[in-house]
Amino acid sequence: MSKGMQRVADTRRTAHARVLIAADKFKGSLTAVEVAEHVAAGLDRARPGTAVEALPVADGGDGTVAAAVAAGFTRHTREVTGPTGGRVTAAWALRDSTAVVELAEASGLQHLPDGVLAPLTATTRGCGELIAAALDAGARTLVLGVGGSATTDGGAGMLSALGARLLTADGTPVGPGGAALADLARADLSGLDPRLPGIDLVLAGDVDNPLTGPKGAAAVYGPQKGADEDDVRTLDAALTHYVGVLADSLGGRVAEAAEAPGAGAAGGVGFAALVGLGARFRPGIEVMLEVLGFAAALDRADLVITGEGSLDAQTLHGKAPAGVAAAARARGVDTVAVCGRLALGTDALRQAGIRRAYALLDIEPDPERCFSEAGPLLERLAERLAEDFLT
Repeated sequence: MSKGMQRVADTRRTAHARVLIAADKFKGSLTAVEVAEHVAAGLDRARPGTAVEALPVADGGDGTVAAAVAAGFTRHTREVTGPTGGRVTAAWALRDSTAVVELAEASGLQHLPDGVLAPLTATTRGCGELIAAALDAGARTLVLGVGGSATTDGGAGMLSALGARLLTADGTPVGPGGAALADLARADLSGLDPRLPGIDLVLAGDVDNPLTGPKGAAAVYGPQKGADEDDVRTLDAALTHYVGVLADSLGGRVAEAAEAPGAGAAGGVGFAALVGLGARFRPGIEVMLEVLGFAAALDRADLVITGEGSLDAQTLHGKAPAGVAAAARARGVDTVAVCGRLALGTDALRQAGIRRAYALLDIEPDPERCFSEAGPLLERLAERLAEDFLT
């Protein structure tokens, strides 16, 4: 069978389609909102009058607050402590009594001055300050997205901002960052914000690493945050010591939490949230689809278009397109995808529930142009998609 015949055989057109665009960002080039705008523009050129609904999505990493705002949440800002101690302006979102807090907004890599990594000293204090801001606004359910952090401090900064006392042998607070936890002598969590037990705090992420060890926060993610081999050993030893000191104060549940899937998320924020904040861990995309109202939007759709910058093996492990496609397939709605780069074969795509994927590199082989001209190229892809799937 020729390639052209194969293309026809693999395509089922949808008459009078109602299209739901539920794509994540193309990191480095387009936000999720911009992806939806460009896809919609391309569809309209190819098939004018097509009913299109946009629901930008995120999986708990950077872009999570923006997705919530696009879905109708109100955007709020607060000046908080950045990862290296300076003040940064961070956004969070609120609708009714549900807040969406994105750790990266306060403690993310984008807030490192001049992009200089700080693997040993970066702090999550600002994340705790954002949580306090959400509590001040009356949040009763709080979704904490934990991707994109610059930190490996075990969430110690976050706990301190919320009232925990983490002290050295001479009674002074431990310094910022993961390495300083080696000096921790006593932990007192009795001063944590008394409102915390009354909220439902959901830790939304896509990693299942424990806090320490060869698969832990320092070993697996530390190098992405600038840690060399010696730094990884330093951080892992300090986090192990941190667990021991907290266990002396809180008992055996601490060691269990350190081994729990997701404890290593965001450099150990997962562990701190489980131990100190009463959090429960859930896959980020599942949480965000619920928060954003995806099920109701899916009821109105005949075809779903999802996507992200790179469709690859990582996509299949909790990333937004896989979550969108799985939910759509469960409801009997077809899903196709757009992306910058496609590194999944046809079988992998179909197993994920994606009938076909369209990549910018298919129409523009220069990766630099794919980044700089992502919007217009995406519109061209959307026109091709419309020709294949819409009548």
